[in-house]
Amino acid sequence: MAKADIDFEKELWDAANELRGAVSENNYKNYILPLVFLKHLSERFEVVQEELSNELNEPSSSYFTTDEDEKKYVLSDPDEFRSRNTFMIPETASWQYFKDNAEQDNIKVIIDDAFDVIQELLSAYNPQLNNLLPRIFVKSELSAKQTGGIINLLSHPKFSEKENPESDILGRIYEYYIGRFAMAEGSGAGQFFTPGSIVRLLVEILEPYKGRIFDPACGSGGMFVQSLKFIKEHGGNKSDISIYGQEMTSQTLRLCLMNLLLRDLSFDIKLGNSLLDDKFPNLKADYVIANPPFNVSNWHPEDLSEKDPRLFGPREEFTTDGSANYMWMQTFWNHLSDTGTAGIVMANGAMTSNTKGEKNVRQYMVDNGMVDCIVRMPDKLFLTTGIPACLFILSKNRDGKDGEHRERMKEVLFIDAAKMGTMASRKLRVFEDADIDKIADTYHDWRTVGKTYEDVDGFCKAATLEEVQKQDYKLTPGIYVGTEAEEDDGIPFEEKMEVLKSTLLEQFEKGETLKEQILANFDKF
Repeated sequence: MAKADIDFEKELWDAANELRGAVSENNYKNYILPLVFLKHLSERFEVVQEELSNELNEPSSSYFTTDEDEKKYVLSDPDEFRSRNTFMIPETASWQYFKDNAEQDNIKVIIDDAFDVIQELLSAYNPQLNNLLPRIFVKSELSAKQTGGIINLLSHPKFSEKENPESDILGRIYEYYIGRFAMAEGSGAGQFFTPGSIVRLLVEILEPYKGRIFDPACGSGGMFVQSLKFIKEHGGNKSDISIYGQEMTSQTLRLCLMNLLLRDLSFDIKLGNSLLDDKFPNLKADYVIANPPFNVSNWHPEDLSEKDPRLFGPREEFTTDGSANYMWMQTFWNHLSDTGTAGIVMANGAMTSNTKGEKNVRQYMVDNGMVDCIVRMPDKLFLTTGIPACLFILSKNRDGKDGEHRERMKEVLFIDAAKMGTMASRKLRVFEDADIDKIADTYHDWRTVGKTYEDVDGFCKAATLEEVQKQDYKLTPGIYVGTEAEEDDGIPFEEKMEVLKSTLLEQFEKGETLKEQILANFDKF
């Protein structure tokens, strides 16, 4: 499992080298991902075509016929393919056609023409899919040789949905490119792909079997993909869930739509800034699963209405322009159904921030029994940022009235997982299945009727609200579980080191100046 997030490195680096010089680094993914998406659609069509053909020739099948004209009719009926979650892909838009023509001088035209054909199919199926595959190859600086090289590289089995079902290939490619070229992507503010093991942990904690799932910062759709995988692994039915999401970047929104389309999920994804322009004001979700951008400053809370229904109190006291973290919290809470639960990836600094507009919200959440569980996570979980993170679990089923969960309004569960996980590479740590099970099982044992939970020194503690209030509403698990509390300002070690180094050099310079002045003063005597 540990290698699942990173085993694309060589192939994706080779693909990046094909693009180098012709495409800016932060746009690499915008050329690679549509091709992988089209490859998936093409593969799926071939698989369904083969299935249909076998059924038409299998005497025990309800499709069986010896009439050759009828066989041709069924195999050329677009509705037959749509009913099996695929599209009829014309030969000139198939991946095999791309491979056969990879060395041709007009390969860029062939790709863009294929995009047009597929786009027409997608738009007719769902207007939300408009402009998913724009013509980008002909007008690019890529040569025909570079374009053909990309096609040959992407023909590797690792990029095959058929060979790797439900592995979120699109999301992993996206993660790689924004990780490798983080500076070009501008992901310093915390806008980055959520690695698979964190998403799996959140989903295992929340157990989204059925109902409405909402992610107001949905990115590439990884939370939805993992929710679907969870449902399949636990014998559920994907028709029991409906997906809602909002994303503020149009290119990332395209990727999310591609991801969901490949999985035949019921979805409604909208473009917009969830903080200032909530596109789902009336949505009450059974599960909110999100990794919002961390520590976003200058987000303009003054543009919010004083009567914004999400706010817990007066705008001036419950928001701060210095960080949007706690506006996200209020947004998530507002979108929960009467028994809903939210799982949020958040910067560690949110557990202890003393800024008025943040601490007021945190204090309100604790006092009003909204905070169910806090999980502190280890470092190096993200490829693109050194900001340490934690999980906030907020819940509206804490009163014990749903018959499934016990009453726990006056408690908060703290889990310290800072020492868990396995280094999959020098830079990346992942949670193994055993880690995920340990954390999720601890949470489930604590909240579920009939289960047995016990505090474990150094790992977990069910603290009373009174204990949290006595700690000035600090939510760092280390304070409660019996390990030494470690204040974390959310600033990566590398940045701190640079600041220390420049301060030291400054002090050296001042020291030299002072030494020269003292020596000059001695010379006067």
